[in-house]
Amino acid sequence: MDIIAVFILFFTSLLFSVYKGISILYPLLLGLICFILISLRRDYTITNLLRMMLDGSIKSLIVIKIFVLIGAITAVWRACGTISFIVYYGVAFMSAKYFILSAFLLCCLISFLLGTAFGTVGTIGIVLIVLAKSGNVDVNMTAGAIIAGAYFGDRCSPMSSSANLIAALTTTDLYVNVKNMIKTTLLPFVLSVIGYIFLSRFNSLTFYDNEIAKEILTYFSLDIIVLFPAIIILLLALFRVDVKLSMATSIISGILIGYFVQGISFLQMLKYIIIGYSMDKSSFFADIIQGGGLISMLKVSLIVLISSSYSGIFKGTGLLNDIEELFDKLSRKINVYPTLILSSIAAAAFSCNQTLAVMLTHQFANQSYEIRHLSSHRLAVDLANTVILISALIPWNIAGAFPAAALSADAGFILYAFYLYLVPLTNLFTHNNKLS
Repeated sequence: MDIIAVFILFFTSLLFSVYKGISILYPLLLGLICFILISLRRDYTITNLLRMMLDGSIKSLIVIKIFVLIGAITAVWRACGTISFIVYYGVAFMSAKYFILSAFLLCCLISFLLGTAFGTVGTIGIVLIVLAKSGNVDVNMTAGAIIAGAYFGDRCSPMSSSANLIAALTTTDLYVNVKNMIKTTLLPFVLSVIGYIFLSRFNSLTFYDNEIAKEILTYFSLDIIVLFPAIIILLLALFRVDVKLSMATSIISGILIGYFVQGISFLQMLKYIIIGYSMDKSSFFADIIQGGGLISMLKVSLIVLISSSYSGIFKGTGLLNDIEELFDKLSRKINVYPTLILSSIAAAAFSCNQTLAVMLTHQFANQSYEIRHLSSHRLAVDLANTVILISALIPWNIAGAFPAAALSADAGFILYAFYLYLVPLTNLFTHNNKLS
């Protein structure tokens, strides 16, 4: 009975924090304390619990290293003009007639380069939603296309913290996972494009504001060389170079470009890397281009660490054994992948954040996949095709609630976020065991 009470308290506190805009770190810490107290009542010692928490947290260290590099690279790309270049030419070549489709494709590109949904929404997403409002295009339709495109890269970019988290949890090769993710994304991607073509035909951009492009040209030199840090990431990914090395190389090139092209001193660039990029000028584009930096990754790193501690306690104490057994029995009746979809929905709805949802879903599914001798790479791609995207479809999960709020949209965006539900659904009917 006590475990049910704690789960209800934890879920309620998470919902309250999302509703009030309070950091979910507080309910996560509250829940962790409560689960520790429950475990102590079950005769586990504090030493044993700390060891369990440490065992769980160790899995997250490789992901936190990626967070550090993501914080640095997003600041450097902002400062050296890489993001501005992509935004400028993306908006310049955007079709007014097929605006919603263009928004989806542009967000797919930027999210794949950045590896972060929130970063994509916070940069090009804001620009696109302003264009939509000024051009009389439905906000929820546009937000659905933007958020769907933002999670394209969050799911399958080598730079994505989500992809790296899955690789760490399943002890699989990141690039093999990315290859499998791309294989399983082709059909839902094509269907999404068709859907956005249809929406675009009835929601074309009626007014085009070019002030954003003018602002970018005022603040940045857009020589083709500023795109080099992004090109490095793509080229090294093709050769399957360790993602940490490719990101470090991109950061170094961005620092040099910032110095020689944008006139940013090395000391100033170091400041940007630590606290995030900012501009002295006050304008629309100056406000949205700022951000990144190591400090921006502190909160999400703490969320991953605490979520990993949960995972360690749940595994060590067996608090979730009954739930795991329930999903295992269900998988025998309806197969593992449909069960994974259901467990993803439950985990994403309960945890209110993507990281803990991924860890819980992995814990629920891991045993079922092992019993059926399904490979770890199969589990990895199935997690990417379910919980990573489903989290953004839960109205109170911050994976979808935060981007929607940033874009001035409501839960109505979910209906138009085609890619987010087409990936799990199409793979439900095309699921096979032929992946790497």
